[in-house]
Amino acid sequence: MKYRRLGKTDLRVSVVGVGTWQFGGEWGRNYDQNEANSILDKAGEVGINLIDTAECYGDHTSERFIGQYLADHRREDWIVATKFGHHFNRNFDRDDKWSVGDVLKQLEESLRSLQTDYIDLYQFHSGPDDKFDNDELWTTLDKQVQAGKIRHLGISIGSNKNIHQTSRATGVGSSAIQVVYNRLDRAPEEEVFPSCIQQDLGVLARVPLASGYLSGKYKPGASFADNDVRNRHDVENRERLLREVEEIRKNEVPAHVNMASWALAWCLENPAVTTVIPGCKDADQVIANAAAVDYVSDDHPQAWKA
Repeated sequence: MKYRRLGKTDLRVSVVGVGTWQFGGEWGRNYDQNEANSILDKAGEVGINLIDTAECYGDHTSERFIGQYLADHRREDWIVATKFGHHFNRNFDRDDKWSVGDVLKQLEESLRSLQTDYIDLYQFHSGPDDKFDNDELWTTLDKQVQAGKIRHLGISIGSNKNIHQTSRATGVGSSAIQVVYNRLDRAPEEEVFPSCIQQDLGVLARVPLASGYLSGKYKPGASFADNDVRNRHDVENRERLLREVEEIRKNEVPAHVNMASWALAWCLENPAVTTVIPGCKDADQVIANAAAVDYVSDDHPQAWKA
């Protein structure tokens, strides 16, 4: 595994992390604790130390799986990133919760669910600009940083072109941006990434496999279960993306390289990107994701220097 510093923080993060939206039950299957443990065990074995989750991957369901795992392992070995701003009602149905009181309640519930005294990276979760532009919210969160419940603040931008929130990150005390970035969606390269570099922000690239389309597993005409978020994607656009993936596989991916590993390494070569946080359905996918480091250069602005 390779490691990078997360922007100007002191966090040493693996260049491949573990995304855990799947633990909440919206990616075609439900998980139990043993299955979650298997994924996290394998992540630790291959040197991954970053776990990304959220308050609304289930009703703190993903966090509880992670918390039970952490209770039986060394908490200090892991960088845990979670988020705030929503309440899960049922699959694909959430309420927005942006008041200061609501966010503080979410923080306490996340700490309880994760069975930890602190969160390494606490992220504003895909909220609108008017909720972001609330000085009271950021002042309150800073007090939680001072109290030791949060180590660092971050922003998970909903639109991958949201320069409004990105450009104000340092001003609100945020050290990292999470954004959709992959070979099929390069929009952050235009404005978001230059701003991140200018501010020395860490960047967590989410959906780096384009919802699994860049894994190479799916062909045009693929279908997904009702409880799989991909079933909600526009069919015409999904077909277009899968055709584009076929062209990328033919023209860009070396014959001997697994497409998923290639796609993750492609993201990690961008000088703004600190880490990728792909989801993984089982331990085998953790291994496949971690293999991306074989194609990642050590020459990166945020490369960890001991």
